[in-house]
Amino acid sequence: MLEGQVNGNGGTRPQPEAALEEKPPSGKAGSRREAASLRGRALRSECPRSSHAKWKPKADRPDPIALLEESSKGRIPELIPVRYGRMMASPFAFFRGAAITMAADLAGTPATGLRVQACGDCHLMNFGGFATPERRLVFDINDFDETLPAPWEWDVKRLAASFVLAGRNNGFTAAQSREAAQACVRSYRESMAAFASMRVLDVWYQRADLESLIPRIQDEGVRKAVRKRLDKAQQQSAREHADPRLAEIVGREATIKDCPPEIFHLPADGEEEFTSRVLTAFAGYRASLPDDRKRLLDRFTLRDIAMKVVGVGSVGTWCSVVLLLANEDDPLLLQVKEARPSVLEPYAGESIYSNHGRRVVNGCRLMQSASDLFLGWTELEGGTHYHVRQLKDMKIKPAVETYTPGTMLQYAGLCGWTVARAHARSGEPAEIAGYLGKAETFDQAIADFAVAYADQTEQDHKALVKAVKSGRIRAVIETPAEKGSGETR
Repeated sequence: MLEGQVNGNGGTRPQPEAALEEKPPSGKAGSRREAASLRGRALRSECPRSSHAKWKPKADRPDPIALLEESSKGRIPELIPVRYGRMMASPFAFFRGAAITMAADLAGTPATGLRVQACGDCHLMNFGGFATPERRLVFDINDFDETLPAPWEWDVKRLAASFVLAGRNNGFTAAQSREAAQACVRSYRESMAAFASMRVLDVWYQRADLESLIPRIQDEGVRKAVRKRLDKAQQQSAREHADPRLAEIVGREATIKDCPPEIFHLPADGEEEFTSRVLTAFAGYRASLPDDRKRLLDRFTLRDIAMKVVGVGSVGTWCSVVLLLANEDDPLLLQVKEARPSVLEPYAGESIYSNHGRRVVNGCRLMQSASDLFLGWTELEGGTHYHVRQLKDMKIKPAVETYTPGTMLQYAGLCGWTVARAHARSGEPAEIAGYLGKAETFDQAIADFAVAYADQTEQDHKALVKAVKSGRIRAVIETPAEKGSGETR
């Protein structure tokens, strides 16, 4: 999907074996780039690329349901059953909500020891389109709740497994699902090699512009649908991007519309405490902004606050929508979302930041090609951390459930490029590229791992269903009308 990186099959065409023979990197002897590449190649003896193919749960593997219960501690009790209900929908839905389970599993898999700023929850639904501060629409990773410096392999393995599960969810054949995973990894490997040859600043300037990507979508129906959504996003004003469906004028008061169960005002007996929490957090948030953004924020006045239920894995964490107005026709909607410790911390080490909202913001700025104008963090007395960003800003979600096998291959290539670019910004791309090499050894190994881990996820999903049926945990199954999109973050 990106010129020079991905062809119609989701990756560059296979080369003859003779062209794949490994040769020492060329260039000036003793150069930093060459030395990094050689270090990466040397790691193959300690961690063979083919070793990544293996997945076998350890005898003492933690109970996946116990891990989910552990991750539910501290969440809003009334929403925990909603979280389990959403995860019961399918193995793919379970996977999206079970980052804590895979983090524990990944910690026992082979790794080179090379670290990057990792997403931590790198699956194909955590990508999408959004507007840069310059008002260009780009494609990028868009969820950083679990971000942390960690082995680069962990993001790649989680992303590849998500493609196998999404393919199965769409009714693809086993071969088609595996092919999508391998296309993703192939794109990552080839893109990392390209980034390794670039100047550092050129890597940071790289971005996936949606306008240039659309003509390369092979499926005509998908191409037209994305074109329509992009045109609509570009034609809307900033006011419309604030989502007028969520704001209304009642008398002379501006309020957020209730859209239960996703957005709602709390009952009177809980509203005062909730409002106090958000107002206190909001004051701290302002202090985290650069001076120019503080001046911008000061143009707005806070008018209303409502509760928000988000995603799959985040259901039950504290999240609110804040409505601000500069004038009656000039709204701004911000999302104030709780930031909990990353699921990677027990295995990759604690964050250097005492505030997990700041951890999220730092990861976002390191990995994304452009970040939200209002990105910031805050903390409440008692140690609850939050990160803040705009609720909607030309955001476009991938309709993965509608993708054909061909479209999924293209999407896999795009996601692989995006993660490689994100990792190249904080890691040493020449070292990673030196380890990966030119052959498809690593691609095939990760594709094998992805299939095996998708099988594991199906077993874990069955365990969740069994736990609900036995009464061990309670789940609430929402109707389509109740659930809404279920994808809002």
